[in-house]
Amino acid sequence: QLVESGGGLVQAGGSLRLSCTASGRSISRYAMGWFRQTPGKEREFVAAIKWSGSSTYYTDSVQGRFTISRDNAKSTVYLQMNSLKPEDTAIYYCAADIAALRSTVHTMRQADFGSWGQGTQVTVSS
Repeated sequence: QLVESGGGLVQAGGSLRLSCTASGRSISRYAMGWFRQTPGKEREFVAAIKWSGSSTYYTDSVQGRFTISRDNAKSTVYLQMNSLKPEDTAIYYCAADIAALRSTVHTMRQADFGSWGQGTQVTVSS
């Protein structure tokens, strides 16, 4: 089970750090990803990190503002979000790769992820 936390209301230009903690399973062998969804829109990819933490990948709209990281000893993945914009408002979900020890995260698709969390709401006011 994956549980996200850290969402909330923040003004534009502010920061939030989301956490995703796994319980009942280890995520140390699995790439992890963050996704987001707004009402009426499809869920979109935000960021992914390799099982080892040695490689990351971001969607263009968050590149340079968001940082994904992980602490495998704590079975936790983080998303540090800086310089937030109103268009970042969404429910943010974390998910684990369905395959272990994937060699690259740059070609991953949403279908490669399973074990979704329940989401955490991020609201950025202008």
